[in-house]
This record gives sequence, C-alpha cells and structure tokens, in this order.
Amino acid sequence: MSKLKLAIQKSGRLSEQSLTLISNCGISLNNGAKLKAIANNFPLEVLYLRDDDIPKYVEQGIADIGIVGGNVLAETNSSVSNLQDLNFGKCRLSLAIQREKAYNGISTLDGKTIATSYPNILKSYLLKEGIQAKVEYISGSVEIAPSIGLADAIFDIVSTGSTLLKNGLKEVQTLMYSQAQLIANNKLDAEQKIVLNQFLTRLTAYMNASSFKYVLLNAPNDKLDEICAIIPGMKSPSVLPLRKTGWSSLHSVCKEEEFWGIADQLSKLGAQGILVCPIEKMIQ
Repeated sequence: MSKLKLAIQKSGRLSEQSLTLISNCGISLNNGAKLKAIANNFPLEVLYLRDDDIPKYVEQGIADIGIVGGNVLAETNSSVSNLQDLNFGKCRLSLAIQREKAYNGISTLDGKTIATSYPNILKSYLLKEGIQAKVEYISGSVEIAPSIGLADAIFDIVSTGSTLLKNGLKEVQTLMYSQAQLIANNKLDAEQKIVLNQFLTRLTAYMNASSFKYVLLNAPNDKLDEICAIIPGMKSPSVLPLRKTGWSSLHSVCKEEEFWGIADQLSKLGAQGILVCPIEKMIQ
C-alpha cells in the first residue's frame, strides 16, 4: 500500500501539537532523520517543513497532505482541499496601532503605512474596504515597525496580546480568525485515498473523543425517562439494574460543554454518584 506523505511545521507554534495529534491517532513515528520521519505502524511519512512552504508542497504533490494554519493557507491561496479544522493553533489576525493613537474604524488607516507578514490577506481586505494604504512586507518582528517609524500600524497574528502590550501597541480590529487545518492534494490516486480515509477515521475518532465525556450515574427507576430525555447519548443510554430495588445505573455519552448545563437537572431528578470520564477514542 502507498505511503501517505504528511507535511507539518518543523518548528513553531503548530509543530508540537501536530506531533501530539499524530500520536493520539495511534501512529508511532521513527524520528531518525531531521527532515522526515517514518511511521512504524501506519503507511505514513512525515515531512518537517517551513509552515509557509506547506500549502505549496501539498499543491505540487511533494506532500500528499499537510497541517497548516488557516492564516498561512489564506495568504498563499494555494489550490488544495481543506479537509478539516483541527481545533488547535487558534489565533486571530488583527490590526494594531500605538497605544496613544486614536482609532475610528478602518478609515483611520487611509493613506497610512501598515507593516505585515500577511500582505495578500491585508491587501484583499483594504481593496474591499476601499482604503488606500501602503502595505510594507516584513518577514518577522512586525510589532517593532511603529516604534522605529517604519509603519503607522501593523497587521499580525495575535494569540494573547502580550507581545502587542510589550511593544506599546493596542489591537484595534480583527480581520480573520485562524486555526490549524488538514489540507490535501487535489489529485491523490486511489491507493492514497484509501490511506487518507484510514487516517481520517483515526483523526475523527480522536477529535470526537476529545469533545465528549462518558457519563455514569445511578438513578431512581421512576425518573429514568426524564433523565434519558436530557442525556440521550449517541443513540440511547445503557440502563442496567442495580442490586438495590428501584434503582438503575445509566451509562451515556455527552458533550462536555453541554454536561454542565444539565448537571443540576440530573441532581434534581434524583441522580446520584455521577461520574464524568474521559474517552480515548470514539468511532460513530
């Protein structure tokens, strides 16, 4: 069977999380080489690349699939398939100006200079808004541009905002939200598609599991219908009789974000001994 070549960032904010994702999909890598690694238990080869190069290499077929930030994908505008958001590496791309300056909307930057590592995204937005601003491309340390007189504003990645604060800047407008995405070449052959589907099955099982919790509780039998109605599980909860007459053990699956909204209802209906457990993998 063909090996699938996966490109990931060799260093930076997505690198470690990409490797963790691969591991959580049950894939073990032999990291003998610096620029690539071979999986021991799955037909996968991992290529370590600069993040800016990943969309281009996937488009050209040098890599079959890749993990890249949505911001990089939008900037390069490569012709690839966007398969799935990966729920990590979240950030936003925002405009920022010096803290003491006033900002009254994007028109404030008309006729000004904006420094950025994402000129294509910025130029597209300015064109749409009809703003005539000079875009100054900088490959790194964009936040220093206003303090040295190179630009009036910057357009850059923001995660916590601490870097802006340290450089006397304030975030004034967000233009894009981004997270890590799985992309693929548009011309994979039949064997490559088979391996990709196997990889996606593992990926989906892990990502589903990370969003859900396994819930166990004891419930009075006369309240089972009401409890099952608010915690229905994937199809239906499992209900097992307890040794104590009139009581049953109920097992179900629930999204963690929804559980805390129903926890009080479960208690009011007489549920006891409620356990919330992590799920390692979940195939629907």
